[in-house]
This record gives sequence, C-alpha cells and structure tokens, in this order.
Amino acid sequence: MIKKSILYFLLFCFPITLLAQNDTIAPIKENKSKLKSDKIPFKDRIYFGGNLGLQFGTQTYIDISPLVGYKLTETVSAGVGITYIYYKYKDSYNTYSTSIYGSRVFGRYLFTNNLFAHAEVELLNMELYDVNINDYYRKNIISPFVGGGYIQRFSNNAGLYLLLLFNLNDSAESPYTNPIIRIGFNLGI
Repeated sequence: MIKKSILYFLLFCFPITLLAQNDTIAPIKENKSKLKSDKIPFKDRIYFGGNLGLQFGTQTYIDISPLVGYKLTETVSAGVGITYIYYKYKDSYNTYSTSIYGSRVFGRYLFTNNLFAHAEVELLNMELYDVNINDYYRKNIISPFVGGGYIQRFSNNAGLYLLLLFNLNDSAESPYTNPIIRIGFNLGI
C-alpha cells in the first residue's frame, strides 16, 4: 500500500512540474532588448509558513509545523517542512504524554490566484502501543496526502490558506483520520 501511495504522489507531482518547465525561445529576428523577462526574482520565489494547532483540557494537543517553499514557476511550487506534536491525555485514572516529530515534502499547483492542488508525503516518528509486549514502542509512519486548498491573499507574498487533504495510507497506525483539514499561512520574503 505504501509503494502504491508513493507512486500516486509521484504521478501527481512530477508531471505537473515537468509540464510547467516549458521554456520558449524568442524568434531570431526580434530584438532581445525588447523582450520582457518573465523570470521571478529569487527573493520572490521563497516563502515561509506553516500550521499551529492548540487544544487544552483533558487532551492537550500542541502542533507546530513550519514550512519553507520555493516557487518553480508562477503556478508550481514545492517545499519542505518539519512537524512537532506534543500530545497529553489526563483523567482521574491515567496520564499519558508523548512527542511526535517528523518532516514532509510537498508540491502545489495554482489553478487560479486562490485555488490550488496540494500533494505531500509526511514521515512521522511516533509511539504506538503493542499489546503483545504490553508496552509502547516508536515507529516511523509514512503518510501521503492529496487534496486542494484555498488561499486568501493579503498581498502578493502573504496569505491565509485552508487545505482539505486525504491520507492515502489511512490505517490504524496513522495519527490522522480522513479528511484532514489544515489552516495555515504563507509569508514571502
């Protein structure tokens, strides 16, 4: 199932990226000084952002997930991020706490100025309970996500986004249940 999910991710991300890399060559007779450059300056290609999740009470959940992205073209971007989640459950009988951490790689394709497709592969290291040994152990969990989102722009380089994602590796070990909804932000430099 994991190999099939990774294949879906590769088929989703890379054809879009390869098609977007279409360079045009100016006709030889035109004066090169008259042609406008369609290149995006490096400082405008990089953006930062991420998610922050907080919940307090019987269950405490703190999620800090920063990311950095790079615009390959005006419509295609890719990036990386890290994730740290602190989880604590406490009632009158039990107390359990754990840390979940990992990283992710993502790709986005803008259909319009506000709507985009999103694909991501996340690797998390987390504790799982094994009834055979009656104890917890740590395991790496790979979660490929596909979905889309909406970004509300505040300027050309900043915006608030809403993502709706589906985990292609939805299993009992996964910390997510489908659908996954994320709210985050992007901020250019």
